[in-house]
Amino acid sequence: MKNKQRQCLVTTALPYANGDIHLGHLVENIQADIWVRFLRLQKHHCVFVSGTDCHGTPVMLRAEKEGVSPEELVKTLHKTHLADIRGFLIHHDNFYTTHSPENEALVSKIYNDVKKSGDISTRTISQAYDAEKNMFLPDRFVKGECPKCGTADQHGDNCEACGATYNPTDLKNPVSVISGTTPTQKNSEHYFFQLGNYQAALEKWMEQGTLQPQVLKKLKEWFEAGLKDWDISRDAPYFGFEIPEAPGKFFYVWLDAPIGYMASLKNYCDQHPELDFDAYWKPDTQTELYHFIGKDIMYFHALFWPAVLMSANLRTPSAIFVNGFLTIGGQKLSKSRGTFINASTYLKHLNPEYYRYYIATKLNGHIEDMDLNFEDFVAKINSDLVGKVVNIASRTAGFITKNFDGELSSTLTNEALMKQFTGAKDSIGEAYEKRDFNLAARLIMGLADKANQYIAEVAPWKLIKEDGQQQAVHDACTLALNCFKALIIYLKPILPVTAERAEAFLNCGALVWDDIDTPLLNHKINKFKPLLTRIETKDIEAMTMEAQNIAKDSAPKKVEATKTAKKSEFISIDDFAKIDLRVAKIIDAQDIDGADKLLQLTLDVGDSQRQVFAGIKKAYKAEDLIGQFTVVVANLAPRKMRFGMSEGMVLVASGDDKDGLWLISPESGATPGMKVK
Repeated sequence: MKNKQRQCLVTTALPYANGDIHLGHLVENIQADIWVRFLRLQKHHCVFVSGTDCHGTPVMLRAEKEGVSPEELVKTLHKTHLADIRGFLIHHDNFYTTHSPENEALVSKIYNDVKKSGDISTRTISQAYDAEKNMFLPDRFVKGECPKCGTADQHGDNCEACGATYNPTDLKNPVSVISGTTPTQKNSEHYFFQLGNYQAALEKWMEQGTLQPQVLKKLKEWFEAGLKDWDISRDAPYFGFEIPEAPGKFFYVWLDAPIGYMASLKNYCDQHPELDFDAYWKPDTQTELYHFIGKDIMYFHALFWPAVLMSANLRTPSAIFVNGFLTIGGQKLSKSRGTFINASTYLKHLNPEYYRYYIATKLNGHIEDMDLNFEDFVAKINSDLVGKVVNIASRTAGFITKNFDGELSSTLTNEALMKQFTGAKDSIGEAYEKRDFNLAARLIMGLADKANQYIAEVAPWKLIKEDGQQQAVHDACTLALNCFKALIIYLKPILPVTAERAEAFLNCGALVWDDIDTPLLNHKINKFKPLLTRIETKDIEAMTMEAQNIAKDSAPKKVEATKTAKKSEFISIDDFAKIDLRVAKIIDAQDIDGADKLLQLTLDVGDSQRQVFAGIKKAYKAEDLIGQFTVVVANLAPRKMRFGMSEGMVLVASGDDKDGLWLISPESGATPGMKVK
């Protein structure tokens, strides 16, 4: 009995029009693309959409810096985003843009529907204002001293040192990131979505299997803290859509961004009249809706987005699939280390299917971070894809072509082996369905091992030399190539181009999931050509070197202090001499319950041990820090924090790239307590 055909809409998060696609962005796109290809291989109907997220202050400011209009900037980046994503064989049916007439119309309609539901309120708020630039400052564009612990150079929404959250107006000695001036306070009327009205409905929705357990746990923490009204408006100047009947007020980018999924589908449906756009969004629809996102944006997708849909009387997501971040060599993506690798840089040096396969082997349906280790990457590709899968065809196809006129035999002499391959269909299919691609890959490679073992035991290269063994060779190679065919079907969602080349070699047309059960017998194949080649270490070295060169070229140049810099921003050499910097060894590191960013460090500073709380959890795992050396401000006055007394401060460097944090470490040979000069 065949499964009923499913009607699915699948989306990936919209890359922001403020930078290029890098390897980290590709994780969720590859995951979604593999899943969609698997469903289509089973003949389910899927529409796969995404696009470029175009609006917001960062886009407006970058366009100003580059001397182009925001519209020109997003148009250019949309083209590069599409080229990069296509380069990794991620094939959305429609990769659109949020700066589109479809999105503007949908945003206005949904806003009006939400307003009719009574879920929009207005109130006057006080905001940081840059008088030089004549604009209100978003949270991340104000820096200053944390109002809780006093740590300098903190953003306007939260402190990386103590974990406190606050408003930009609470910062001490605030500075505008844009102009360097001290922001003033200015009142403005803002529009709010009353998220708390949907707490009960959201709790019911999220208990229906729509979220992974880890995401569910995090959402429950937010519910316990209480859902706050969501500010959905921004003041001019702002690049975005103006709120109806509210001149000078614009929709916050995070309102129109997820509606961009709908706009991309609308644009696609307009090109395909057989599709009914409204049918995807009715509350009682039978279609399925899935969002693939990174864990950094699950708050918007798992709370705000479904609540807005409920308020507008539209369907909610069937499920939201969240993945973790990518690290490279155990480190956060870093331009200075050459690990911030853009998609376009990778594609100049390596086959995109290699990255697709490697990422697939890291994905298990959970949200743990995953590491790209290049030594492991080379070994896995060369062993699994070249040494196991392709090797089956390369070892046997020649005998069929040379000795049997390219025609497979009429029988499968080892049906037990073939049944192991066909019998794995359900378990591999279930792994794909659950997005446990790691398990799917392991099951597939286990089968590849069995096929190679069989070939080694039969040894057709020896058997062909023996009298009367021609048929045995013919049958053995036919069986091996049917095993290869099954492996290609299983790997087709991950390796679409290799599968296409294998289909041409096997002369069998486009394979689908049900073809696993139908062997190729008395069938002509074509001459075998190499499907994949081994990765060379020099290819990895060339790619990382180019990434480092790009980082150097894009690094900000040193500039003279501007006239807007205040005298209080500088300290004298006498002031600096008061700071006692010491080498410290981390002898223990612990996670802190209830702290998203802090780690508790126990430091050996030579003559004593110190307890220090450091806001580095997003960059380091506690267990990896034990035994490392760092530098600590030893004469900083202890301060009482929510989690205990902090007796110093470790020095950390931050980079331009997202989440880049690095402990300052002394040269080798330094000992605890040694003074740093």
